[in-house]
Amino acid sequence: GVLSFRWIFDDTLLYQSSFGNLSCGQQRMMAQRALRGSASVALRSSLRSTASTVAVSSSTAATDSQTRRCLTGRSSFDLPDPRSTMSYQSSLEYTSKKWNPQLSKIVATIGPTSEQLPVLKDIVRSGMRVMRLNFSHATVEEVELRMKNLKASKGRHSLLVKGDEVEASTGESSIHKNVRAVLLDTRGPEVRSGKLAGDTSGKETVNIEAGSTVALRTTDEYRENSTASDLFIDYPKLAKCLVPGMKVLLDDGAIILTVTEAEAGKENGSVYTTADNSGEIRSRAGVNLPGAETDLPAMSEKDKIDIKYGMTKDVDYVAASFIQNAEGVREIRAYMEACAEELEAEGHWEAGHPLPLIISKIESVSGLKHFDAILEESDGIMVARGDLGVEIPIQQVTNAQKEMVAACNAAGKPVIVATQMLESMAKNPRPTRAEVSDVTNAIYDGADCVMLSGETAKGKYPVQVVQTMNEIIASAEHFTKYSFPDINLAARERFIQGQLNREDRSVEASIAKAAVTAAEERDATAILVLSCEGNLPRMIASFRPNMPILSFCPSAKVARQLMCNRGIHPIHIDDLFDVPTTKRAGSAIQYAKQFGMLQEGDNVAVVTLEPADNELSSDFGSMKVVTVP
Repeated sequence: GVLSFRWIFDDTLLYQSSFGNLSCGQQRMMAQRALRGSASVALRSSLRSTASTVAVSSSTAATDSQTRRCLTGRSSFDLPDPRSTMSYQSSLEYTSKKWNPQLSKIVATIGPTSEQLPVLKDIVRSGMRVMRLNFSHATVEEVELRMKNLKASKGRHSLLVKGDEVEASTGESSIHKNVRAVLLDTRGPEVRSGKLAGDTSGKETVNIEAGSTVALRTTDEYRENSTASDLFIDYPKLAKCLVPGMKVLLDDGAIILTVTEAEAGKENGSVYTTADNSGEIRSRAGVNLPGAETDLPAMSEKDKIDIKYGMTKDVDYVAASFIQNAEGVREIRAYMEACAEELEAEGHWEAGHPLPLIISKIESVSGLKHFDAILEESDGIMVARGDLGVEIPIQQVTNAQKEMVAACNAAGKPVIVATQMLESMAKNPRPTRAEVSDVTNAIYDGADCVMLSGETAKGKYPVQVVQTMNEIIASAEHFTKYSFPDINLAARERFIQGQLNREDRSVEASIAKAAVTAAEERDATAILVLSCEGNLPRMIASFRPNMPILSFCPSAKVARQLMCNRGIHPIHIDDLFDVPTTKRAGSAIQYAKQFGMLQEGDNVAVVTLEPADNELSSDFGSMKVVTVP
């Protein structure tokens, strides 16, 4: 990595005496040789602990900045228009362009403005990798329509040309479909207010004045008869988890109440509060209890119904809302295992078929408090900044995001940053500068995915917002690759340190590290992975290479469940694994060429993992670097 050059030469200023008369290309070569020398070992080790705190004088920093630009062969102000690198460019007719995929992925919520086939096709082609279905709002009919249309939306993965298998009307393959994952987002256990007295339409409101006393009731007599002074809250143990001075937020913080008294000793005790501000409250408004430890279940009854239904539709991920501790994750996994047994008995599930992966949504103080244990039990994390910004001081949300993303990088698990990323594009064709910075910084932090919610579900510009986000990702990744590579290297170092802590010496870890090192040494266009399981490509992705990982999978389910990992572009091809092992790498390269992912002269690293057999007691991994013929 180019970053290491700077740390090697900052203190010694070796470049001034040795590299002064060399070209940038020669300087890079000399620096790479120096990096592999024995003198660099100690420096590379110290990088893990001191890279972020190295200090230089202002004059040295200026010299270092100029030299670093020359060493990389790029300027920090090399800022090309990212749209020029998009395969679709100004339209969605991109069949003649070589595919230059972004490494970080886009999760897009599909809703009323984006569920119809023409629009969804364009969203898929524009870069959506994971379709989010929000089960807080979606009906069964809407879910089935969206899943049906997703299967008919044949993005870039379907451009393989193979004789009679091409549909004449579209030019798309009738055999090799696109790979797009589906994420089921549960509503989760919620605390809500009761129905207002006399609200027959469900649209009535009552006004709460600043300074007024509001009693929060938990007995059934108020469930359908709430007023501005006596408001029902559907959590029986409310008084046991609140103390004077704590806050209660109604309707996403539209009204803030301060607790003055809590009847903790009573069954279904009341909580007395004072309103901090004036506002209107509707029936069944959401209630947040910042800082409160609740014993809400991991799944509501609706969640259980939705998860089981989602399994019948073979969804790939379940985003579990309001996860508070690791036990909640274990409870959801156990429930899915029980559902699989029931569905298998009914003939709706195959034995051994992979369960949906669990993405735990962190959106409460309790979730942050137990984050490490939740991460260990989960398959991935979603930084759900909406409710989190209500639960903790909003000024701390960005700090919490950075800590969670860093922890996921260290664990080698995917992390999704969500909520209001391009919110203004729900109404406007261009984002704000602050929103562009938000998405960019999520990529710099190390996010595997960034998510769109209302922007694509109900916004006016669902296709444009996906294109815009894709272009922001491309711009950020270009910058981290060519102008400021220490951002990615820092994320890699976090994973390496995490490996050391976990004492991970698996075959996958060794072959993954070798593949990334060789690919970067040869400036490879891509890393090709041939494996029946998803562990090897995930391990390679955890080292955060700056090139795409093309993972050939015989299982469509395994392929889809790789979609949330940064850099992995799964390709579902059955017949590749029928080819003899000695010819499999060559066949994979030819497939990748046909897909427009490789071209003659490209360097690629090809990684395979063969399962143990009678002659070998453990898995057999191999890696080779070749030039595409």
